Amino acid sequence: AKSKAIPFLDAPPALSESMPGYVGFDPLWVSSMLPDAGYVKFLQEAEIKHGRVAMLAAAGAIVQDIFTFPGVTSVIGNVKMTSVHDTFLSMEGPGKGNQAAMHQLLLWLGILEIATSVAIIQSFKGETNRAPGDFGFDPLGFSKKAGAETMALKEIKNGRLAMIGIGGMVHHYLLTGKGPLQFLGGIPNYKSCVSHPDSLLPWLIKPVGAVLPKIC
Repeated sequence: AKSKAIPFLDAPPALSESMPGYVGFDPLWVSSMLPDAGYVKFLQEAEIKHGRVAMLAAAGAIVQDIFTFPGVTSVIGNVKMTSVHDTFLSMEGPGKGNQAAMHQLLLWLGILEIATSVAIIQSFKGETNRAPGDFGFDPLGFSKKAGAETMALKEIKNGRLAMIGIGGMVHHYLLTGKGPLQFLGGIPNYKSCVSHPDSLLPWLIKPVGAVLPKIC
């Protein structure tokens, strides 16, 4: 059988068509190099988890251009995206505010990872029939309703899109110092990007600035 995603290549034999989001895309046949099916489940788990995190991140990156919680500006100013992380780190330690926001994130997310690792290891070893990404958290009961397979497909597709999307948003921010909506709202006017303290664009174009059109 041929791959749906790349019709001139054979479909990867180690991947099941029953997997949510299956399109036969594994041009390097990485799945066929793995020792057993447990590794494929582990990769499914990783893709779903990264997709969920990316969806939250993409939503947060967009919302911060629209709404700011009361009190945030007084603590970290108007910084966004990766600069929030840098600002919190600069506030840690004696004499710098004694903030420990990033340490708290590391602690609580670390505990969450440890708590969920048992189920992941069991899936990896083939000791359970638990579907990848299923941790029994479904307060709205979507997995119990008709169309659960469609919901699983939507999750994986939106997760894949979000992983690409948040990557683009972060790169735009590093280049222009603007959030995603700020960036889109300023096209084609880039006049503020060089003056923005978080912009890497001046440093990047400096070696070839003489031959490039002036975009800032």
